[in-house]
Amino acid sequence: MSKTFQAIMLRGQGDLDRLEDVELPMVEPGSGEVRVKIVAAGAGSTDVLMRKSKYLFAPPFPFVPGYELLGTIDAIGPGVTGFHLGQRVAALTVHGAFAEYLVREAEHFVPVPDGLDDAEATALILNYITACQMIHRVAKLREGQSALVTGASGGVGTALLQLLRVAKVRAIAACSARQFDFVRSLGGEPVLSRGEGVDVAVRRMVPGGVDAAFDIIGGRGASVAVRATRLGGITVGYGSVGATSSNGMPSRWLTMRGFASLFIGAHLRGRRGTFYGITLLYRKNKQPFKEDLRNLFTLLSSGAIKPVIAHRLPLLAARESQRLIEAGGLSGKIVLLRSLGLRPS
Repeated sequence: MSKTFQAIMLRGQGDLDRLEDVELPMVEPGSGEVRVKIVAAGAGSTDVLMRKSKYLFAPPFPFVPGYELLGTIDAIGPGVTGFHLGQRVAALTVHGAFAEYLVREAEHFVPVPDGLDDAEATALILNYITACQMIHRVAKLREGQSALVTGASGGVGTALLQLLRVAKVRAIAACSARQFDFVRSLGGEPVLSRGEGVDVAVRRMVPGGVDAAFDIIGGRGASVAVRATRLGGITVGYGSVGATSSNGMPSRWLTMRGFASLFIGAHLRGRRGTFYGITLLYRKNKQPFKEDLRNLFTLLSSGAIKPVIAHRLPLLAARESQRLIEAGGLSGKIVLLRSLGLRPS
């Protein structure tokens, strides 16, 4: 066993050059901990926000980023039961996944069934849990109801469309015209996200408005989502507050306007508005996350869902993943994979 392993270290706030290749000492797991050999890690906009010091749950600099992982148990610390060496596991890490190895408390890990594609299973941990919990634990949608999904071609948007289809909830998908066929393939009924008001288009399709709307928080999108929702319906805002931007720069004004529309505007219009954040809920109680992830693994095994993978990159290609995220226009999830090597060739 090597005495060191490779990782990506975020040294501080700034551009992509703040992500540095480093070697770290191999650490043995302590009491209640396991060491995991990382097989795959998800990449998303939250990683970019951490680099820009715009994410509430980021640790102090310097740290190894990486929000979610899939790996195999490499070593088990004293007092750990229910796991064995070589077992495939998944975890919502928030940070630490852009590395070859990670040591963390065993309570964070969920067993992964055999036979699942590494990238597809990794995509479930953040994006599909977010979608699943918003549909079933927040909006509490039922078969036969309807929902609006903004940002429908993104990582969470595609997850929402697939899981709404599984739940037999009608899904209206706001996206660009070039994405219409794509969102139809996921079960969505497309409407243009620009031009005519989305709420106007939605109400032509669902007179009175949809039962729920799922909107990435920020700017005027929340007010449009509220207007598209029926009286007594619910608008669920999600994402990271620091992601709200204008001309590529974080905008406190747009953030405030989005939250005002979500909470005050919804109430004044006779709707409900709420915000969903996966990390805060996970810190309060890990059990719903674990239960939902196990259910999602079952849906993936059965073929009921199939995550859209935008890019498969080498395991430590954090800079390349963030470059692609900042460039925009992605459909689905970026996943970094050990099977492709450590860094881009």
